[in-house]
Amino acid sequence: MNTKFKMMGTAIAFAATIAAPSMSLARDLTIMTSLPTLQHPFFVHMQNELNDEAGTLGGIKIIAADGQGSSPKQAADIENAIVQGVDGIIISPNDVNALATSIEEAIEAGIPVVTIDRRVNNVDGILAHIGADNVSGGETQANFLVKMFPDGARVVNLQGQPGSSPAIDRSEGFHNVLDGMSDKYPIVAEQTANWNRSEALNVINSILAGMETPPDVVNTANDEMGFGVVEALRAAGLEIPVITFDAGPEALISVRDGGLSGTVDQYPGQQSRTAMNILVSFLRDGTKPEQAVTLIVPQMITKDNLDTSERIAEVK
Repeated sequence: MNTKFKMMGTAIAFAATIAAPSMSLARDLTIMTSLPTLQHPFFVHMQNELNDEAGTLGGIKIIAADGQGSSPKQAADIENAIVQGVDGIIISPNDVNALATSIEEAIEAGIPVVTIDRRVNNVDGILAHIGADNVSGGETQANFLVKMFPDGARVVNLQGQPGSSPAIDRSEGFHNVLDGMSDKYPIVAEQTANWNRSEALNVINSILAGMETPPDVVNTANDEMGFGVVEALRAAGLEIPVITFDAGPEALISVRDGGLSGTVDQYPGQQSRTAMNILVSFLRDGTKPEQAVTLIVPQMITKDNLDTSERIAEVK
């Protein structure tokens, strides 16, 4: 087990148990995986981990559906999976509300569903959710910011895609910490940039243009938006710390080289592998997860603890 993070309850022990070698001898399975977009490095990594874990367990055919950033596309993929009679579905919904009906239809068709990264709260019967404790992650970002600026700071915060549970939760956690200290840490601008690098560049340029005095720090809800911010700040000749979330290889390199100040690691590979184990165990021997929701506690990654990041091996 990676001791650099904790998981709620007994989920780690459960995941270790269900990944026993004998499972590879069980019946063959077809599982559809559906991630919001396979154009985003974060979700490409999650898909690769799902594929690798399926290979480890053996006898599993993966139908990897690319959501293409479209809730209707994901809904259509679920409908196709139902028609094909897949054994199970692992999904990270593009929009947790827009996909609720389709997920419910899959469950009613007798197909077990496990959600990863993004949870769906208003659908009964989902087998399990595996994700990061994104509220805790947002709090981690805010606490790191406070530590960086003990005497106070003017803050810009770029949020993720509206309607996605990580964006909602990370914003909640960030505000949990800073709202009670708004006199010292005023959020002078807060907008969405939809997880997108180029959009973040345009948004931060617009924010800066409307300010007489630049902010002291910029916080973003993912790495991609952070890179857009860094590019815009460099072009403007500004040296302003940027804090991000996801700890992808590019972000780790930037932290190492003095670009980003820090990035939160939510261990997406562990999410994927745990989700695959839970679903396959249920399909092959009827083992239900001991708890419906398993959350991984994120960790702030800085120069001082780069080696604890899940994806440090990808950094060259």
